[in-house]
Amino acid sequence: MESFSQQSELQEALKAARREGKTIAFVPTMGNLHEGHLSLMHQAKQHADICVASIFVNPLQFGPNEDFDAYPRTLQQDQEKLQSERVDFLYLPTIDDIYPRGMDKHTQVKAIDQLTNKLCGASRPNHFLGVTTIVNILFNIVQPDIAIFGKKDFQQLQVIKRMVDDLCMPIDIIGGKIVREKNGLAMSSRNGYLSDLEKDQASHLRATIIATQKQIEAGDRDYSSLIRDAQKHLKQDGFKVDYFEIVNRATLEPAKEQDRELLIAAAAWLGQPRLIDNQEVDI
Repeated sequence: MESFSQQSELQEALKAARREGKTIAFVPTMGNLHEGHLSLMHQAKQHADICVASIFVNPLQFGPNEDFDAYPRTLQQDQEKLQSERVDFLYLPTIDDIYPRGMDKHTQVKAIDQLTNKLCGASRPNHFLGVTTIVNILFNIVQPDIAIFGKKDFQQLQVIKRMVDDLCMPIDIIGGKIVREKNGLAMSSRNGYLSDLEKDQASHLRATIIATQKQIEAGDRDYSSLIRDAQKHLKQDGFKVDYFEIVNRATLEPAKEQDRELLIAAAAWLGQPRLIDNQEVDI
């Protein structure tokens, strides 16, 4: 694995690969890698000749009182994991590399409100502005044929797909399956904030989502009632609920009785970390 801190050096290496007719897959991350991230690297290797990963903790997507400074940075361990997955190139830019004029003076890329003003975007108003801006910058640097994003951040995946389509970017966006702990908890860098006891408790988020899925599949279409019941159960289990919603999977709008491709999406705090999870439901 070759590591690059300068974009010009990475781009020269990628130009050489393209001259040899090789295809390029890209997996952007914020580091503190776990098996969920590594599954995306494995998927990238299956879809392209060259796998490029990046590690950059993007301050633009953190809101006030969020954990940018405390976000875990584990570069040495991350590099060892990427090496074991046979990642070809690792890009390690600094904040000055990405925002040389400062974030407040940098051109920003805004996705459509209909996808960003709900779910995670409702409680983190500028989060997706930071996401779409950094993803555009990284796409322009790497110029991949394929990019892989995890389905745990399903709203992010939909926002990026729409952005790529609207801006006519020649990049195929692929969603990677959610990788879970043995108890069903979705793997996340923020799980490190949980104690062993809290990790067991956190599995109730997944259990509540699955219980709701089974009710929908059994024919229950009273989505408002299902949402209220789920929120009640989560509060009883010690969660501070941000949202629990049943939405149309394509539009992320509240599900209607005639919708057939749904998403159950949830976000809740348990102690310090805010946990998110979701489940696709086909009727």
